[in-house]
Amino acid sequence: MHLRFSQDLAALLKLLAEKPLTLRDITAETSERGFSLIIGLLALPFLLPMPPGFAGPLGFGCLILALQMALGRKSPWLPKQIAQLKFPNWLVLNLLNTLQRLTSFLEKIARPRFRWLAESHHIWQLNGICIAWLAFLLMLPIPFTNPIPTVGILLLAVATLEEDGLLMCIAYGLTIAITLLVIGIAYALWISPTLIQNLFS
Repeated sequence: MHLRFSQDLAALLKLLAEKPLTLRDITAETSERGFSLIIGLLALPFLLPMPPGFAGPLGFGCLILALQMALGRKSPWLPKQIAQLKFPNWLVLNLLNTLQRLTSFLEKIARPRFRWLAESHHIWQLNGICIAWLAFLLMLPIPFTNPIPTVGILLLAVATLEEDGLLMCIAYGLTIAITLLVIGIAYALWISPTLIQNLFS
């Protein structure tokens, strides 16, 4: 794996499998790079089936970190309840397998490009705003939509760590598309009882 995102995240997951660490331990070691890594670590499980009650803290953690980015903060901070979170061993192993499948795709699309854009302080804040919005969509109780915002979050996390300005621009467009899609699904679910009643009336 040549991407820093994939390499660093795989190393963290392997470390978590050997010796469970809290998110506080990870933030202490990764500094500014910790934003992209921890957001990726918190978002990746949403690509897998998760037990009830696990999604809330992960989504809230993504939201808090993204809001800090939006405010221009350079070192991540998490509330005590989330900072003490430890990933179960079974989840870590599943995430490693998922990451390996994602890596081959990510390596084809991510590389340092438009670095003048990627290194901008304002773009850093814009990335935080987009991730925060996607994390909010992720936390909405809309069935079957979790993987949709997750793709956008992971793409922005990868683009930020790899300093890929072009991929960031693509991710902004994807954020708009994801927003429209989630709104469309929510609206369809909202009117579906009415449609069913009309069909059988």
